[in-house]
Amino acid sequence: MEELQVKLDIFEGPLDLLLHLIKTLEIDIYDIPIAEITEQYMTYIQTMRTLDLEVAGEFLVMAATLMSIKSKMLLPQEVIELAEDNEFEAVDPREALVQQLLDYKKFKYVATVLKEMETERGDYFTKEATDLSMYQKEATPLEPNEITTIDLFLAIHDVMMRAKEMEPLETSVVMEDYTIDDRIGFVMSKIETLSSGESVLFTDLFTSYTRSEIVMTFLAMLELIKNRQLIVKQSSSDEMIKIYKKEGTTDVSSEN
Repeated sequence: MEELQVKLDIFEGPLDLLLHLIKTLEIDIYDIPIAEITEQYMTYIQTMRTLDLEVAGEFLVMAATLMSIKSKMLLPQEVIELAEDNEFEAVDPREALVQQLLDYKKFKYVATVLKEMETERGDYFTKEATDLSMYQKEATPLEPNEITTIDLFLAIHDVMMRAKEMEPLETSVVMEDYTIDDRIGFVMSKIETLSSGESVLFTDLFTSYTRSEIVMTFLAMLELIKNRQLIVKQSSSDEMIKIYKKEGTTDVSSEN
């Protein structure tokens, strides 16, 4: 089959990714540990590249900025003289980045408020009801605890980190022959025997943890979720992702 290229809008931009890392690592935005945040940022970028996702140039610019700040933190800090009382103050290389993050956080909050206001204002606009039945399949709302594309990406990231930890010191080259059709069939075989209410863990879909298996399984999951052939849920961000059988689902691996 032809090579399939997939692009996911996981984060709106590099500042969005940095805010996510700061929140996840419970870091004080005014005192960012540059070494740690740079390492985590580069790990996410590497994951996106490994999955053949397009990494926008602005993400790479931010990576270079973080590395520049990191190197400046290792050098003696520049000291400037204050106008009052002849006091001196060290120049923090992180100051510009912190201000960017604070400004971005403000604009993101304002955008959310404006979106809510737009939704509320929309309630005052009356018009003849529009027939949306033709869009019903695409507009089906998520069920309670059903996950988003971001949750699936983060789960794949965890699987790849686990695969890296499991790499043996010595290995041999073997032929890998995974396809999207194979992984769709494998996933469907896992869930087709499930009874109502039963589920299979997302991590149970992997056996060898090779790059080919992880990428093909990720693409297969996206295809099945897109076609509403299975239900994927997560009770909370700390819980395992569970996969449930969609009622009336049939094996369509031969159609893909």
